[in-house]
Amino acid sequence: MDFLCELILGLVALAAAGLIAVLLIAHFTAGMVDLTRHEKEKYFLTSTGEKKPFPSLHDPHSCELSVVVPSYNEELRLPVMMEEAMEYLENRQKQHPAFTYEVIVVDDGSKDKTTEVALKYSKQYGCDKVRVLTQQKNRGKGGAVRMGTLSSRGKLILMADADGATKFPDLDKVEAGLHDIKNKPNNMAISCGSRAHLEHDSVAQRSMFRTFLMYGFHFLVWFFCVRGIKDTQCGFKLFTREAALKTFSSMHVERWAFDVELLYIAQCFQIPIAEVAVNWTEIEGSKLVPVWSWLQMGRDLVSIRLRYITGAWKLESPRKTD
Repeated sequence: MDFLCELILGLVALAAAGLIAVLLIAHFTAGMVDLTRHEKEKYFLTSTGEKKPFPSLHDPHSCELSVVVPSYNEELRLPVMMEEAMEYLENRQKQHPAFTYEVIVVDDGSKDKTTEVALKYSKQYGCDKVRVLTQQKNRGKGGAVRMGTLSSRGKLILMADADGATKFPDLDKVEAGLHDIKNKPNNMAISCGSRAHLEHDSVAQRSMFRTFLMYGFHFLVWFFCVRGIKDTQCGFKLFTREAALKTFSSMHVERWAFDVELLYIAQCFQIPIAEVAVNWTEIEGSKLVPVWSWLQMGRDLVSIRLRYITGAWKLESPRKTD
């Protein structure tokens, strides 16, 4: 009996020591995000080749909608998405002349001709409607979205993937979801496109191992970070300008799990979040490596919660990002 008690106490002590070790590792390995811009990242090119400075998210809005498109080696897939987006936006402006918009393509340190492809649209539609932000190094999807958002002018800010997997006209649905939120504290609200309604069909097409990883990821999201949102990873999210400033000011993760941290921050600040079903199609050429990327995201999910718990990361005031 004494031996059993000693064994239990030893296991408890070992578990406590392990937990403390994990917390210490999470705390002391937490890096702070470098928001310093290279000189070339501060400007966009006009159709005549003139350099003009990007505005700041801290400035008052000067158009109705900003669309931020993170792009890494997307010279082949970007044109399809841009054609669909520009057709929708131009038609909407013709129907409602007061509607103004901008599309910011953020080239995340691509090695192909992503910037050149994006600049063609800037020349075609003018730099007031299409701007290109070329990052000098690869930051990751989250870093690209943040840099584009911090450079935007819109009253509403939409993040949309360059692959066009979500049909752009579904903006109407996501926008309706945002407007349906009645209580917006300080005009802060977020509307997330969701593929959760497609999950049953996707499970039928996946191997058992990939299905296990998917559900494991969903559990980690629910357990450590975000509750009440079925699909945190859909790259079609609409923010009010105030919500974007509040959340992106505190964001640390710049790779695939950045969506989860953004929504975690939003829930910490009690920013209301709507989830809206959107059409979604699998597009070839994804940069996401199924097994390895999910394992990385799982690690990041645990790190997000532990680093906020230990105080290594803090929820910042928007002024801190100036």
